[in-house]
Amino acid sequence: MQTRSIGTSDLEVAPLVFGGNVFGWTADERTSFSILDAFVDHGLNFVDTADVYSAWVDGHQGGESETIIGKWFKESGKRDKIVLATKVGMLGTRAGLSAANIAAAVDDSLRRLKTDYIDVYFSHLDDDKTPLDETLGAYQKLVQAGKVRVVGASNYKGERLEEALAVAKDSGLPAYQILQPEYNLYDREGYETDLEPVAQKHKIAVVTYFSLASGFLSGKYRSKEDMEGKARGSRVEKYLNERGLRILDALDEVAKRNDATPATVALAWVIARPSVTAPIASATSVKQLESLAAATRLELSTEDVQTLDQASAWQK
Repeated sequence: MQTRSIGTSDLEVAPLVFGGNVFGWTADERTSFSILDAFVDHGLNFVDTADVYSAWVDGHQGGESETIIGKWFKESGKRDKIVLATKVGMLGTRAGLSAANIAAAVDDSLRRLKTDYIDVYFSHLDDDKTPLDETLGAYQKLVQAGKVRVVGASNYKGERLEEALAVAKDSGLPAYQILQPEYNLYDREGYETDLEPVAQKHKIAVVTYFSLASGFLSGKYRSKEDMEGKARGSRVEKYLNERGLRILDALDEVAKRNDATPATVALAWVIARPSVTAPIASATSVKQLESLAAATRLELSTEDVQTLDQASAWQK
């Protein structure tokens, strides 16, 4: 499996990221451990989480996902096999990107993760109330202290990302080397028009979230009845339209040609995008993980990519 670089850093990652939002939410501790073990067994190495995961669940405070990963590191001894990403800025008790908040939040995350360094530390959400040089200056201190290796940006607009890169260059501060945008076969326009040009211009790595459109592109939601009683059902409803169903038909066609699942094909399509380093995807069982890992081995033909591109075309 060919690895890919994160920006200009020496971090090398497999072309699939495991999304740790499920840990402590739809995957309990034991299941999470077995998924992480299987993930490493597949030769994969990039795990993404955030301090806010899973604060949206009743009775949770945030930090649940990081805590489970930390316990797994301690029990398995596999910290050195993982490129670890977490994020700061969206947890209610640690909101924003001020220098003081970043300094406190990173120590919270390190304690939960039972590690002394984070490979990739993301600004989870742009904070227009805090000067960019304050945020990047805080990251510089973390890099100098050995707590963080690379910094990244999630949920930024192209213009703000350009601005942050200019501030970093002019002030000699750490530049964002990796971007985390929403991107999948359905949600294409925002990334392709606004962020992709910036990422390519500055050689920024890109890891995409909602790579399976909250599970819609797995093909398991084809009617409103399919969504009833599902944790992610409400997120999927917006995809159930003519274009969404056309994409599912194309996924079925390409999956059949390649003896693969729709989820595998949908991720392989993202992996094949030249500007993308790796899609982020989650699983709640080792069996589900198999179809995600298979995407790193599936090389879509030109015809396959064209079929999917045409079905998912967003230009009017």
